[in-house]
Amino acid sequence: MRPTLDDKRPIFQQIREMIEDEIVDGRLLEESQAPSTNQLVAYYKINPATVLKGLNELVDAGILYKKRGVGMFVAKGAKATLLNERKQVFQEDYVARMLQEANRLGLSVEDVQQMIDSMKKRGDAK
Repeated sequence: MRPTLDDKRPIFQQIREMIEDEIVDGRLLEESQAPSTNQLVAYYKINPATVLKGLNELVDAGILYKKRGVGMFVAKGAKATLLNERKQVFQEDYVARMLQEANRLGLSVEDVQQMIDSMKKRGDAK
């Protein structure tokens, strides 16, 4: 869990993103139990309704599922689903913008690839 929450964004979104990050990073495995509402409320000292809103968004998206009386668990395929979503967002938000700017600068795809390769060699991108 993150040590603190950002007061500039809705807390329920941050709770949702924190759990998504734990799934993508492999710290929260498929079929394992997600942090409970009570754990998150106690840790962050926030309203239970706020936590539930973030968790319920994950349930609605099929990332978590509820076991009545037990808690919420990571659904099978959740990591793959999240990775696919994030790859699509990455392409739209970063790659498309990068290529637009490359076109403005008169750079070819090969030029951009050389820049990426150079950064990887220097250790700027891992």
